[in-house]
Amino acid sequence: QVQLVESGGGLVQPGGSLRLSCAASGSIVSIGGMNWYRQAPGKERELVASITSRGGTNYADSVKGRFTISRDNAKNMVHLQMNSLKSEDTGVYYCNANIWTDMSRSGQFWGQGTLVTVSS
Repeated sequence: QVQLVESGGGLVQPGGSLRLSCAASGSIVSIGGMNWYRQAPGKERELVASITSRGGTNYADSVKGRFTISRDNAKNMVHLQMNSLKSEDTGVYYCNANIWTDMSRSGQFWGQGTLVTVSS
């Protein structure tokens, strides 16, 4: 079975930086799009950033200019560099990816989440 595991979350002061990582493992043939979502306390989960299999990126308006998503296809990993963090960035960040587990089947997979807390 496929597993996604996030890491890199923690406590940081406003204006600080964090780098999140997500590693995919298991029965993987190939990985399509990869995404980072977040869920703040009491709010719905929202898409933060996405990257295609060929490296094209998109960001939520709230994080443009501050966050950068990247991927390493050889290592089945995706990263999220977060700079100039604000208190509103606080939440659980989840890795998501479309993964081909054989030549004719793909599906969406989610990590367990990593907590990011931005507070003074």
